[in-house]
Amino acid sequence: MNKPDSAEYLARKSFFNRLITVYGRNPVYEILTDTSLQVFRLHLAESNRTGGIIDQIKAAASQRNIEIWYHSREQLARISRNSKQDQGVACDIHYAGYEPYEQALANMPHAGQRPIIALDGITNPQNLGMIIRSVTASPAHGILLPSKGCADIGPLVIKASAGTLFKGTILRCDGLVAALKAFKQKGFEICTLSSHQAVPLTEFKPKAPVVYVLGNETEGVSREVAALSDHRVGIPMANGVESLNVAITAALIAFNGL
Repeated sequence: MNKPDSAEYLARKSFFNRLITVYGRNPVYEILTDTSLQVFRLHLAESNRTGGIIDQIKAAASQRNIEIWYHSREQLARISRNSKQDQGVACDIHYAGYEPYEQALANMPHAGQRPIIALDGITNPQNLGMIIRSVTASPAHGILLPSKGCADIGPLVIKASAGTLFKGTILRCDGLVAALKAFKQKGFEICTLSSHQAVPLTEFKPKAPVVYVLGNETEGVSREVAALSDHRVGIPMANGVESLNVAITAALIAFNGL
């Protein structure tokens, strides 16, 4: 019989599950100088030339007693996952609101649970950042973000979020379909956005907690996600306008009912 995991191991696992890596010289420097953010570790390429912003980055890390690790360019590329844009610099941030959806779902109450905004195929970093900003400012619980098929959280997303990224809740998953199935088993209803045979958003009155799924502006949600949908809602358009930017749609849903 296997021994249960120790409290120390579980705490350490939870900590590392909430790490997010940001790359690029200016984004990392801005993060290091923001004392409200908990930076775990700074990663630098051994080939970086000294002077300028590299020295400023090192000084900012040293001032906050942040550990600095040096790597080959190949090793750093594996950490940043973007060798073309990391500029030889990356850092790990402990983001308390960034956690695996399984962990969050296990602790969610059914009654009174606030809605969740799930993203399917949102590949534009600016749109993702603006969605994060709107949802973070709203009463919604947070965002369900798959690692497959959506933009990675990087400098463009952070910039578009206008500094709100690390203030909200992002539930991460590998694939959206498996995560949505888990939410359905927990008693959530899945609601997709549609312009065809849809209930107007302002008239939609769910009887259970809801996960709203937003697809990209060209193709909408995938067939696999659409097959899981319990409801389809739409936002009525006027003056011949066919659709809204997905970030605007996310804001309308997140603030719906206020």
